Amino acid sequence: MKPKQELELQAYLDGELSERAARRVAEWMAKDAEAQGLAAELRMTRTALAGHDPALAVPESRDFYWSKIRRAIEAAPPPAPEPALAWLLSWRRYLVPLSSLALVAILAIGIARFSGLTGHQDPWMNLTEVESLSEHVTSHSFRSRSENVFVVWISPQDQAPEEMPATEEEDDIVIR
Repeated sequence: MKPKQELELQAYLDGELSERAARRVAEWMAKDAEAQGLAAELRMTRTALAGHDPALAVPESRDFYWSKIRRAIEAAPPPAPEPALAWLLSWRRYLVPLSSLALVAILAIGIARFSGLTGHQDPWMNLTEVESLSEHVTSHSFRSRSENVFVVWISPQDQAPEEMPATEEEDDIVIR
C-alpha cells in the first residue's frame, strides 16, 4: 500500500474527506483486504488513545488567559546586567579595534625590521660605527651584504688604501 493511500484511509476514518472522496475510499476498502486490516488497526489505536486524552480546562476564556500572561510579562522589570559583564561589554567596543591596530603595528615593525625593507639584510650591521680616535689615523670601511663581510682599514693619514671594487649595487664603500 502506498503512503498516499494510507493517508487517505486515515483521513476517511477521521471523517475529513468529502462525500465523493469518502465513497471512493469505501469502495477501495471493500475490495482490498490489506486496506481493511489497516483500517481495523487504526480504529483500535484511536479507541485506545481516546480514553487517555487529558482534559484540561482553563477557567477563563482563551483571550483573557493570554492577555493575563502578556500583562504579567510587561509588568515584570527588565533584568539588570551583571556588573562585571557590563564593564566588559562597554570596553569591548574600544578594545577590539585597539588590539587589532596593535597587532598590525607589531607585524609591520617585525616585517620591516627583519625582512630587509629597511635596506639592510642584517639589522645589526646598521649599528656598526667606526670612529678614529687619533687625528693621525684614518679609517676606511667596506661592507658587502652579498658576502656578509664588514672590513675596516686603518692606516696613517698620509697613506690611502687601495681601491676596493664594488661587486654589486648592494655593496657600500664608506670613506671617513
